[in-house]
Amino acid sequence: MKLEITCTRAEANHKQLQNCMEALDNMEGSFQKMTKLLSIAGSDVRLRILYLLNLENELCPCDLADILKMSVPAISQHIRKIKDAGIINSRRDGQTLYYSLNKDETEIFSSIFKSIELIRKTA
Repeated sequence: MKLEITCTRAEANHKQLQNCMEALDNMEGSFQKMTKLLSIAGSDVRLRILYLLNLENELCPCDLADILKMSVPAISQHIRKIKDAGIINSRRDGQTLYYSLNKDETEIFSSIFKSIELIRKTA
């Protein structure tokens, strides 16, 4: 594959450019997954919900509404987006739904939550 050079440098390192393009191609699924996770966590409310689910392991929408001082319908809209992205699981106990972080996502979010706590300590 011939590379089209788009800048004015004297000489391009074609091997470096090819290696970078191959690395991106090999990581395509990971980039898509991370983009999805970050877009969900990009909302202040959804990030707080994820943080609370990580902290408490499991909460119902009423718990989240009380903690975040929001209405249950507003919380439910955020939960729906998070659930549709596959980031949380639900469990029914009678009439109540309880939500928890999907175990596959816990590791990714733990770094984000540690960063939030670190920022709090330095602020």
